Amino acid sequence: MFKQWGILMLASVLLVACSDKEKGTEEVNPVDDTIEEVGEEVVETEEEVVLPFTAPFTGVGSEKELTQRPILVTINNHPLARPQSGIAKADIIYEMLAEGNVTRFLAVYQSEIPEKMGPVRSARDYFVDIARGLDAFYVAHGYSPDAQSMLSSRVVDNINGMQYDGILFERSRERKAPHNSYISKDKVLAGAEKVKASMEITKIPRFSFFDSFEGIKIGNPVSNFSIHYGAGSTFENEYTYISEEGLYERETAGALTIDKETDKAVKIANIICMEIPHKIIDSSGRRQLSLNDGGRAYIFQAGIMKEIEWENIDGILMPMENGVPAKLVPGQTWISFIPTNPGLEEMVTYLP
Repeated sequence: MFKQWGILMLASVLLVACSDKEKGTEEVNPVDDTIEEVGEEVVETEEEVVLPFTAPFTGVGSEKELTQRPILVTINNHPLARPQSGIAKADIIYEMLAEGNVTRFLAVYQSEIPEKMGPVRSARDYFVDIARGLDAFYVAHGYSPDAQSMLSSRVVDNINGMQYDGILFERSRERKAPHNSYISKDKVLAGAEKVKASMEITKIPRFSFFDSFEGIKIGNPVSNFSIHYGAGSTFENEYTYISEEGLYERETAGALTIDKETDKAVKIANIICMEIPHKIIDSSGRRQLSLNDGGRAYIFQAGIMKEIEWENIDGILMPMENGVPAKLVPGQTWISFIPTNPGLEEMVTYLP
């Protein structure tokens, strides 16, 4: 856009004194009525900064290469353990059933380790399998008999609150056991040093990420849905797409999922529901999950739902679409394990 300003320049009037015998004359400089034209105003636009590195589990750009070994922490999801600490900073959170219809979280930390994580809860054999597939340093407090055997034989590098309660793990006075065990970033790293575990990443996952939102909106528009574990609302999770942010918020039993340390809502870029065979194997209700065979899956991202598949690729449960890793929106991903019986159609409900 061009702008014009008129500049009026008026010369001073000079009165030339004449002699007593000469007639005085008045000399006036002409008015400069020219208009100065100014070139088009230049609006500076902020250039998009392309960061040289990408976080392997979130697809988020980084100024430096992230070489931290992933840390997998079993997080308690009992109602008395909510809200949890450190879940907003997890790269991936897996949610799955333990005994009964109680779910637990497996929180993967790689791009950032929060100062406080928990409440930390006990291990199951299929939790250990997931940690092994990711080559993660595994943190739990307690174990089932099968998980204890795996951890004792160092199937994965790990620390456990059964050996380090009060040393690496701290009990909160705000809650009662077993819902009050927490661990800090410094204690995780100290624990890794204690058991002589390397904390350098050696296994890069094959997750694929969108460069932009273009091309994502191919699928069924679904902005609100729920995943229902068991009877009642205690473990009913509702996800709502916030279009202004391009992310989802989560509620459980009607309460917004927040991080206790920040008191802010957890923001999720992708929700993946993987249909996995579950089998109860003992009188305590412990389960066996088949993590090797692959199966059906749903993915929710950018307000769109698609039916895809999942496969176990080199130990990592990978969302797949048309034979290749399904692209994810950069950010945090939640992966829900859905028992084949009753299945995806019964446990995932689309809401108005």
